[in-house]
Amino acid sequence: MTELTKDIASTGSFWLHRKDYYQLCKPKVVLLIIFTAIVGMFMAAPGMVPWQPLVFGTLGIGLAAASAAAINHLVDQRVDAKMGRTENRPLPKGELNSRHALIFALSLGSAAMLILATLVNGLTAWLTFFSLIGYAVIYTMYLKRATPQNIVIGGAAGAAPPVLGWTAVTGVVDPQALLLFLIIFVWTPPHFWALAIYRHLEYAKVDIPMLPVTHGIEFTRLHVLLYTILLFLVALLPYLTGMSGLLYLIGSVVLNSIFLYYAIRLYITRQERVAIRTFVYSINYLMLMFALLLVDHYMPWLLSL
Repeated sequence: MTELTKDIASTGSFWLHRKDYYQLCKPKVVLLIIFTAIVGMFMAAPGMVPWQPLVFGTLGIGLAAASAAAINHLVDQRVDAKMGRTENRPLPKGELNSRHALIFALSLGSAAMLILATLVNGLTAWLTFFSLIGYAVIYTMYLKRATPQNIVIGGAAGAAPPVLGWTAVTGVVDPQALLLFLIIFVWTPPHFWALAIYRHLEYAKVDIPMLPVTHGIEFTRLHVLLYTILLFLVALLPYLTGMSGLLYLIGSVVLNSIFLYYAIRLYITRQERVAIRTFVYSINYLMLMFALLLVDHYMPWLLSL
């Protein structure tokens, strides 16, 4: 992999196109992934997280997520060129070539595995590797074009980061870590289907079988609502199992009630702007839910100061 990395550097392309390589990593998505992974780390620790899994676990998981994102850009570049949402990405615009994008993705992935395997633990390295393959290969190369349930099945890879963060600290997969996984797993369909409703004409144009393309917008609206109700219930599990306290319960009810309000509006209205507003709220929802988990976890310590 060193030779591949040198291949980029020798052309000077990495420095000249550093912003384009940065965009290949889907930085906003990766930051959300890193945040949920870090929350998983802190939820796994009764006190402060040891510095080594915190630093190197975060770095390794982030690099793996960036690698998966770059592979997604590479595989989807022809489709991206035909969609308004993605036509300005580096590969469709010709700012980068496929070979250098592949070298970049493989370099990031290799660095991630090396860091996790040698400086964190083997379980985290393996689980991160399987998550990378799940998103970059199974979802991007196959499921995305094979079934309208693509985002449901492929959502498992996107839901893994808090589990990866947890195992980076403990070296085991705890049932409580799976509750964090379940929240993101159930959140993913209503989050992405709201965007798919807003962009359904573009997905239809490129023959990607998203649910509103194959089953219609009304059917998708119903499923956004049903999954949001399910998410409301799943989000109560950390409190019901004793993992989190009253602060989390109150905040969770508020955040999920707002999400449910958006889902109901999306179900009863035909205004496209409601779909994109639902999508935007869903992103804020996930960040706030995991921030809430973190604050609730350390509230007894904060009150003792």
